[in-house]
Amino acid sequence: MARADIKPKSICHAKKWSDEVENLYRFQQAGYRDEVEYKQVKQVDTVECWPETGFVKKLQRRDNTFYYYNKQRECEDREVHKVKVYVY
Repeated sequence: MARADIKPKSICHAKKWSDEVENLYRFQQAGYRDEVEYKQVKQVDTVECWPETGFVKKLQRRDNTFYYYNKQRECEDREVHKVKVYVY
């Protein structure tokens, strides 16, 4: 399967908050690089998101427990620089 072979080409750290950084923060809290890796590992086609904001709503961790997220921003400014942004 070609999707399983997708690997990032480079990585950098986020400099300021954005919707993309917020979702990456949520994936990385759950133990994944990003949405691409989550879909590969969990073999799902979609990720459950809040319709109002588009932020990730629920993720299943690798140990099969779940993380539930709020509609509002959860990645505080002091955490933004810890978020890794992968380039494919």
